[in-house]
Amino acid sequence: MPLKRECLVLLVLSWVSSVRAQDENRVVFSLGTFQNVSVPVNGTVQAVVSRIPADVSFITLQFHTQHSNITLSYSQVPLYGFSVTAVDAGLLSSLIPSQTTLSWFLKTPDGSSAAGVGVILPYTSTDPVPGACNLEFALDNDPNIYLLYNLFETTITFAPANIGYERGEIPPACDVDTGSSTRWRLVYEVYQYFLPEGDLSEKSLISGMERVANVQNLQDNSRKVVTLSSHDRTQFSFNSLPGQGVIFSVIVRDPVLNSSASYIPVHTYACSFNSSLDGCSDLGRVSTKVFFTVIGLAGLFVCFVGHRFFKCELFCMGFGFMAFLFFILITRTTTTLEYDIRLALTALMGVVGGVALVMSWWRFGSVMACVLVVGLILGFLISSIAFFTPLGDIPIFHNDAVFWVVFACIMVVVPLFFIRWPREGNIVTCGVVGAYAVVLSVNAYTYTSLSYITLDVLKRLLNNNFSRAFISVPLQDIDFILITVWAVLGVSGIVVQLYREKARAFFPPSPYLMWKQERERRKTNVLDPSHHKPSLSTRILDRIRQLTRRTEPAGETTPLLL
Repeated sequence: MPLKRECLVLLVLSWVSSVRAQDENRVVFSLGTFQNVSVPVNGTVQAVVSRIPADVSFITLQFHTQHSNITLSYSQVPLYGFSVTAVDAGLLSSLIPSQTTLSWFLKTPDGSSAAGVGVILPYTSTDPVPGACNLEFALDNDPNIYLLYNLFETTITFAPANIGYERGEIPPACDVDTGSSTRWRLVYEVYQYFLPEGDLSEKSLISGMERVANVQNLQDNSRKVVTLSSHDRTQFSFNSLPGQGVIFSVIVRDPVLNSSASYIPVHTYACSFNSSLDGCSDLGRVSTKVFFTVIGLAGLFVCFVGHRFFKCELFCMGFGFMAFLFFILITRTTTTLEYDIRLALTALMGVVGGVALVMSWWRFGSVMACVLVVGLILGFLISSIAFFTPLGDIPIFHNDAVFWVVFACIMVVVPLFFIRWPREGNIVTCGVVGAYAVVLSVNAYTYTSLSYITLDVLKRLLNNNFSRAFISVPLQDIDFILITVWAVLGVSGIVVQLYREKARAFFPPSPYLMWKQERERRKTNVLDPSHHKPSLSTRILDRIRQLTRRTEPAGETTPLLL
């Protein structure tokens, strides 16, 4: 009897463990509620939703992980055309009459474990169907947004939607007619949501996804970038922001029925968690930190005493001018050099440019020519600031010809003021540009959007396709702090230098010209003792003759008188 009891207990325990195992691989969703899901190693999880209301015509399932690919499938064995694999994946299922239950399957493509968050959203027959007119991707109804990124731009692509329909009805034709009763009346709104700066945590991503999962939350928490008609291309480009988390989503609207539906949100950090080539953990290179730390210290020096030490200011400005041009040249012409080598060569050529600008002033003494070069640097920064604002996203400036003409005009106009007020213009340049160099040095250690003031222009010079990108970037707490630091440093530097230099000469004289004037003065002034002093060349020749002349023997050469 005890043996039978023990066997019965073992059978019950085994049954309970099998039920638990089945429950672990089966997740029940509630409509509109986020659910945490863990996919075991070499396992498949079934996502189930029940009690679907009768007025719901189609349902979307979306699942998000931070950096692990997940496969969503209509069947337990994924098949091409009936499954999708991505970090942000989604499926759309149309319902048949009287259907109240639906299920999908989740697994990882390589059999590893993964954890993420998913949500199921219902839509009625009046809502447009995202991706129902897909002709490009594998799924028949594809509500996914496909994202590609590189160092310069991030591009999203999605399939056109169709107008809604009742359960059991045949979907309306996509491209038979273009009238107001077809899918061509639909409009698309592209939204962008920025995660906290420098936050690469999974918790931050999940919180962001919950804020943009459905239409209402997306409208309340995100920023609308652009509105596209059904005749526009369903593709859009953005500025890549390595290390900055961004979520993109699309809302399709039916203006006739005043209804809407959302595509599956997709996120990117413009860097990889799994690759060492563009890894998110290697964004702050040591070489970059060293380079921009030196730039920041030089900028702080120029900001407060640049005009007082004119030669040092010219060297710093010439360094920046030449380094920027050379980095563009070497990057566009040479793609095989590593980043550290390009940065070292850029620094070397920057030194050459700084020395060349100083020597041109030392030899020719043309202060105005040097100040105009300094003014061009200030004009470049002001023009970059102008296009960093929403002005840069006006469609007309996506044309390269228009952009560069306007950019160059702003850049050239600024130095014209230096002709009338050269000293004041030079001091203002020292304050503004020097303070911005300090801001750039901070970016080497922590993310800040202010670095994209000049980086966007650099990207446009290096990449021919960057002009189509939407370049707007977020301004968060660290950016407002750095804007305040920039303003305080710039104003303080300008005021200090104007006060210190008000009793001094506008610009220091050229050492070479002073030496020539002194030499002419000595030639004409016979009362000056230096007038009778041999020239430098004569003195050098006399010294050489003394060193090469044979020494006469010492001693008495006349007869001794006895």
